[in-house]
Amino acid sequence: MRRRRLTHALLAGLLVLGGSAAAGTFPASATDSTPGPTASTKPASDGLVTALQRDLGLTRKQAEARLAAERTASALAPKVRRLAGDAYAGSWFDAANGRLTIALTPDATTATRREIRAVGAGVRTAEHTARRLDAVKAHLDRLSAPSGVSGWHVDPAANKVVVDIVRDKRSDNDVQRFVAQARKAGPVTVQAVSTAPRTFAAGTVGGDPYYTGNVRCSIGFSVYGGFVTAGHCGGPGAGVSGWDGSYVGTFQGSSFPDNDYAWVSVGSGWWTVPVVLGWGTVPDQLVRGSAVAPVGSSVCRSGSTTHWHCGTVLATNETVNYSQGAVRELTRTSVCAEPGDSGGSFITGDQAQGVTSGGWGNCTSGGETWFQPINEILNRYGLTLHTYTG
Repeated sequence: MRRRRLTHALLAGLLVLGGSAAAGTFPASATDSTPGPTASTKPASDGLVTALQRDLGLTRKQAEARLAAERTASALAPKVRRLAGDAYAGSWFDAANGRLTIALTPDATTATRREIRAVGAGVRTAEHTARRLDAVKAHLDRLSAPSGVSGWHVDPAANKVVVDIVRDKRSDNDVQRFVAQARKAGPVTVQAVSTAPRTFAAGTVGGDPYYTGNVRCSIGFSVYGGFVTAGHCGGPGAGVSGWDGSYVGTFQGSSFPDNDYAWVSVGSGWWTVPVVLGWGTVPDQLVRGSAVAPVGSSVCRSGSTTHWHCGTVLATNETVNYSQGAVRELTRTSVCAEPGDSGGSFITGDQAQGVTSGGWGNCTSGGETWFQPINEILNRYGLTLHTYTG
């Protein structure tokens, strides 16, 4: 299952680490001296189109059109945010009309609305600014959340902060107290979920993983000098072995909870490549950058247990309340995952998005999975994403 055909002869000779990357995705660049990530104009691979057809129920023509529209939306999002200024109330990719939608407060000028529409974005009026909603979420982040509260995030389309509570814990006094405190903070709505998310590390089993002690996880993104992955998979100084049992490297930095990211240095004959494993479901995917996909965009995940699955981005900057503690700034998706997929790659088109943190459900009955955004990890450790520039 490990050695997959690559689309370039050079990369075919470098797949040692990429194949070891049970969930291999690989980022762009994150030091202040490098330019910001940009959306690729390269056409989507046949494998990626096929995966979206399978997981999102699209025709081939619809999948190709959606990927092209999402590339446009990713590139447009920073521009329209600057145009909106203080009236900015959030943005998301609207799959129904295939374009970026931006919410503006009522005080946005007619000229601003006209300018935003002129560059190709849809406009919607909303009551609360994004700054206001982010402040409410930040207030919730400072509260102590009981286990019955699974997380909270800003929903730009609803123009509110959404608090998720486990359905059978709705009557719990601690949950009710947290909800009351949240509602006092500002525009908050509550929704019930079936179960709380969990991390996706696993005990040692067969497959194509990396190992830290008796824990199996998945490689996320290749960076120069190593790879990034989930923080709950290992602490600083922990040794890492590869799919074949050989020594790979050491955790150089790790944070969990509060964050869920880490990076591992590699050596001993291992090296890095800008590839995400397709596991035979799709061809291995080349990584060309790390432009952020807006809410509503498609996204796919590669992991050592369940391999390749796709879905959509549901929310960003979400706080997830795991049993080990709250983790902040995660992105929520409709993609499934299972134990052993932790740390693996999330990618939209050829743009790295993040590393698998945790979720609920499985890939038989379905579920949701959260990832830690890649650009945050790169900036935190001063790493540079290994990208393909051909």
